[in-house]
Amino acid sequence: MNGIPQPSAFRAEARQWLATVARPRAAGGEWGSGSDSVAVFENRTEQEEQEHTARTREWERTRYDQGWGALAWQEAYGGRGLPAYYEQLYRAEEAAFEVPQRGEIFPVTQQLVAPAVDIWGTEEQKQRWLRPMLRTDELACQLFSETEAGSDLAAVRTRAVRQGEGWVLQGHKVWTSGARVATWGVAVCRTDPEVRKHAGLTVFLVRMDAPGVTVRPIRQMTGGSSFNEVYLDGVAVPDTDRLGPVGEGWRVTLSVLAAERLDSGSLGLDNADRALDLARHLGRPLTGAEQQRAADLAVRVLVQRLIGLRVTAALVAGREPGAEASVGKLYATATMRHTSELVSELLGPRLAADTGEWGTYAWTEHLLGAPGYSIAGGTDEIQRNILAERVLGLPKEPVR
Repeated sequence: MNGIPQPSAFRAEARQWLATVARPRAAGGEWGSGSDSVAVFENRTEQEEQEHTARTREWERTRYDQGWGALAWQEAYGGRGLPAYYEQLYRAEEAAFEVPQRGEIFPVTQQLVAPAVDIWGTEEQKQRWLRPMLRTDELACQLFSETEAGSDLAAVRTRAVRQGEGWVLQGHKVWTSGARVATWGVAVCRTDPEVRKHAGLTVFLVRMDAPGVTVRPIRQMTGGSSFNEVYLDGVAVPDTDRLGPVGEGWRVTLSVLAAERLDSGSLGLDNADRALDLARHLGRPLTGAEQQRAADLAVRVLVQRLIGLRVTAALVAGREPGAEASVGKLYATATMRHTSELVSELLGPRLAADTGEWGTYAWTEHLLGAPGYSIAGGTDEIQRNILAERVLGLPKEPVR
């Protein structure tokens, strides 16, 4: 631990630096003032997404350039070599300041794709991609899911065919966050249809402005379009943009998915806290059933935060959290459902029409968006499979 500051000293240093570059956030804020947004998924037009991404990029570059980004990375990539949980310590301090809210593309780039490049990339690829991704000069989205494959990522049909010194990609990806602002897409492709499905995959980094790449927004029931479908129509990719060995794409993909589940345990906590605030400021006494629901949600919020601490403790101990991350993801989606149930009971008809009243109709964004997280970041069924097989020792599904 030589050269690593104590957590308390690190947090004090972070707080001091943040005070020089950002305004403090109003403590707690006044109920009924400021933004009442509780949207689960971003709900921006393409222009708004571009503008928000530019603002966030500027902040992330400031962090990186002044030594507060890439905290756990080696100095060679602009980091400080600190333990992974120091990023969480920093985030706890940053939450007290007015800084741009990071869209999903930023953690995907910095916490999912960059670590996969570090594990699987060649030295040339690391030199070419890691610093730009950690500084957010380059942003990456995930070209994983397909309509035909459902939750079975190993069943992808997008093909990559060898052609000369490179590859040609043909296929269709769906549910891609950030595709309109990403510079790269991490594509899982089938390179050998003759072997068992897990063995015939290869991963490529695809330029999102390459000829043959078409991004089409998907309209959600919230009215927004935070997801996209991406068409790959004869896209030429040089072999130097292949990540990992040919046929090892499943292992590369698992590296990304493991990081994604680590990052999902805190989902929904802010909205759960806001729902409990709503119960306190409802303007009428709660019924017995409402009190019971609110108490249940308060306990769930506490337990979810404790699960998050267990994940952090595993990182501190140098372990890769496995079961903790899957339990955290499952628990988080359940907390979001309980939040929806409490709000629906508290507000009733006030959810149905926008009367302009603060903190009422805005909850439709949560109610309509929350079910999506039982699929996003690994479905609930996949998390249960992981726990059943790796914790309980139940037999695996047969390999087809």
